[in-house]
Amino acid sequence: MSLYIGLMSGTSIDGIDAVLLQIGPAGIALRAATHQVWPEQLHRRLEQAVAHPAATGLDELGELDRGVGEEFARAALGLLAAAGEPASAVRAIGSHGQTIRHRPGGALPFTLQIGDPNLIAERTGIDVVADFRRRDMAAGGEGAPLVPAFHAAAFGASQEPRAVINIGGIANVTLLGTGGEVLGFDTGPGNCLLDAWIKHSQALGFDRHGEWAATGNVDALLLRRWLNEPYFSRPAPKSTGRELFNFAWLETALAGSNRRAADVQATLAELTAHSIAAALMQAPESLRARRALVCGGGAYNQDLMRRLAAALPGVPVDTTARCGIAPEHVEGAAFAWLAHRYLTGQAGNIPAVTGAAHPVPLGALYPGGAGRTSLTPMRAEAGFIEPGRAKP
Repeated sequence: MSLYIGLMSGTSIDGIDAVLLQIGPAGIALRAATHQVWPEQLHRRLEQAVAHPAATGLDELGELDRGVGEEFARAALGLLAAAGEPASAVRAIGSHGQTIRHRPGGALPFTLQIGDPNLIAERTGIDVVADFRRRDMAAGGEGAPLVPAFHAAAFGASQEPRAVINIGGIANVTLLGTGGEVLGFDTGPGNCLLDAWIKHSQALGFDRHGEWAATGNVDALLLRRWLNEPYFSRPAPKSTGRELFNFAWLETALAGSNRRAADVQATLAELTAHSIAAALMQAPESLRARRALVCGGGAYNQDLMRRLAAALPGVPVDTTARCGIAPEHVEGAAFAWLAHRYLTGQAGNIPAVTGAAHPVPLGALYPGGAGRTSLTPMRAEAGFIEPGRAKP
């Protein structure tokens, strides 16, 4: 039995989720979890960097990388304090970092997550596995989504095909067949456009429980227009982010319209629910879900959950809490599990999900205290002079 920490901040940039996961022969068990909000100034700078990457200079990016790393380290230490566990009890930290840019298309695909893992290793004394996405992209994949492998391990069931729906800033689905088949991809916007619109209209960070969206009426014409976005009809494997679904996209999508603000919010909620449901209903018969398990912040949006259930008649819609992991802890747990996969020499990607040419290990290792104390001090070699020693 080993303990791993998973650290995650998603596309909503609403804070750092820290999860302590126990992994052993008996399976996976959540031991503790915390959520740490971003310091206000750092949060504003991250929002700016994601929304306006062309205006983010190298100095700003470097400072953000360090600032995010310090906050991730603080989140890990806070989790250990809450759990009453020493750092020495943890085998490794799996740190996803904060995505600043994700461009899987184009001639030179790339993805960029910040949050210096060297700092996390130094501050905690624990080995850190980080930079999970780029190896999959090097193998020809999209670098996303990476959590379906964990969904299969934690939520797969031999008696029924299931769908795990993660609704963060972007929504993604994992389809789990009874024979071990796994398919997953990003469906499109989750909370990102809902958050952007309420921030623009009411200067609020998010629509709590979907209460504002519930007061509006869905504009069917507007919904059909939005569903013409080419991303929705692209075949999997596919992934997306706030590079596409952002406020600029929304402004363009609303051009020439004069709808009541609450109706726009209701229609955006319907867009999220409809695009998720359409992805599930178009799945191959062997992967057609008989039960849907929702995780991510969207699981607490009561209006969105109601719309999703209405869009999936005959399919029970529940949250992952039914299977022992609260919705807000699933992604953090996934990166703890991926750190375990890396350290045990196992592949972390599923090529059918990401589009990679073959399975690959995900991440890179940054040794913590154990690695530091086992190092041999550097000695003078021929041709080198130790500092302070006169040249012979």
